[in-house]
Amino acid sequence: MITVERKDSFHLKVSRVLQEETSHRLDLFLFVPGELGLNEHVISEDAFYYSAIHVKRTYYSDKHHLPLVLSRLAGRDRLSTGRYRLSLSLYAYQYVVALERATQSLLDTARGVQQAERRTESNERAESQAGESKGDGTGEAQARNPGTGLEERLEELCELAQGILRRLRRNQPSDEGLLKYYANIDNYLSWFTEQRLLALVAYLPRGRDYRTIRERLLAICEVESAHRERAEYNASRVVRDPTRMSNKMRLLRRLIEYPVTLKQQTQELGGAEQKAVKGLATGVVMIFVSLGLLQARDTVGNITALFVLAMAVLYAIREVFKDDLRNTLWRWLRKGRPKWRRQYFDATSNALVGRQLEWFDYKRFGKLDEQIQRVRKRNVAQREEVVLHYRSSSRMSPTRFLSGYEKTRETVSLDLSQLTRLMDKGSHRVYQLKDGQVSRESVEKRHLFNLVIREEVANAEPILQRWKIVMSRSRIVDVVKVHQEGGRLAQGEAEGEEAPVL
Repeated sequence: MITVERKDSFHLKVSRVLQEETSHRLDLFLFVPGELGLNEHVISEDAFYYSAIHVKRTYYSDKHHLPLVLSRLAGRDRLSTGRYRLSLSLYAYQYVVALERATQSLLDTARGVQQAERRTESNERAESQAGESKGDGTGEAQARNPGTGLEERLEELCELAQGILRRLRRNQPSDEGLLKYYANIDNYLSWFTEQRLLALVAYLPRGRDYRTIRERLLAICEVESAHRERAEYNASRVVRDPTRMSNKMRLLRRLIEYPVTLKQQTQELGGAEQKAVKGLATGVVMIFVSLGLLQARDTVGNITALFVLAMAVLYAIREVFKDDLRNTLWRWLRKGRPKWRRQYFDATSNALVGRQLEWFDYKRFGKLDEQIQRVRKRNVAQREEVVLHYRSSSRMSPTRFLSGYEKTRETVSLDLSQLTRLMDKGSHRVYQLKDGQVSRESVEKRHLFNLVIREEVANAEPILQRWKIVMSRSRIVDVVKVHQEGGRLAQGEAEGEEAPVL
């Protein structure tokens, strides 16, 4: 199962869980509006790859009770400290990822309800000024409509979060070394849960409908704050300074992710070939220059001003055609071949557990295969789109994974901040006529991007998805999945595996 989420203002996060028994291939096609003027001269392929594409892989397991069992085994000296730390980090990491995903969806819903309420209040004020307020409660019903089921989803979130934290704290290790690591994990999870719930409270709609759930969210936050204070996890000066607190929690987040995140090394391919092409191009050009010099000497005779001028012209021609010939040969030689190789290593044993080949280039719509063109469903107004294509082909070695883990979670982060620099600044006004009154609103210009994803797994039907990304110069406004096909069996298995995660 593939998910696309807005990570922050300018980042998209593409995630998938992989059963590492066969090879995998992932294609990302980002369709950029032609009005932005993007091309390989504005942002080169290498520059976009290194600055905008970030790949991370972590171990994944759906056995959420495993850390608690291992805690009891570690307390009886039947399990190594490293193994306990790894399992606890995996438990915490999966909880953090699930809570982030769940709260982000709820935040989007809450923002939609707030916007609907503001529109309703604005309409009611306009009607009141015009003396035509009917007071039939239609506006209030419309304001509540986008948030249908919001309170029930928040209740479910509270139950799951409290249950997971309760299970974690049920078996606190007695060993001093394990206890210190457990305290760091518990400290971060408590603080992170409080932060996400407070964010939900900040964006909850006003009114009596959400008073009960707001009080419950605040009560959980107070309980978590008291828990950290009672355990003396943080010094008083750190608690009083939000910057220190945030930086400390950022370090604890890295502590959680480190044992379960595969280390990686990226190598650019074709270095030796590039040197060979450079030498070949120089040699070929010099052959013609040398022949030209010999012909000029036979024609002119002695060294004269005319001979010197002929030499200057020949060397100028050499400088012009040498680079063109080298670039042409290099593009022809590397066409369709991978540009980078990424190697993955286990964080604890440093064993090589897999390799991945990667491509990135600019594409024309006509050069895309029929499957991608059909999913894109482009019309006449979008013919000038620029297509950015990223591909990865990986093969992992599950036998080299840590015992008990056969899956990984891959996260591809796309940084679109470079594209915002190509967008126009400012906004424009839109005028509307309502009940004889003219109102004006300031509207920020937005651009529509399309992201087409194709995942291919051996002996399975490819999965294709299309996502619409609405983006302004200041942020990513919305991310919506509009199409999906293929991979029904693979998708069903993935959903079944991820179901227990919050």
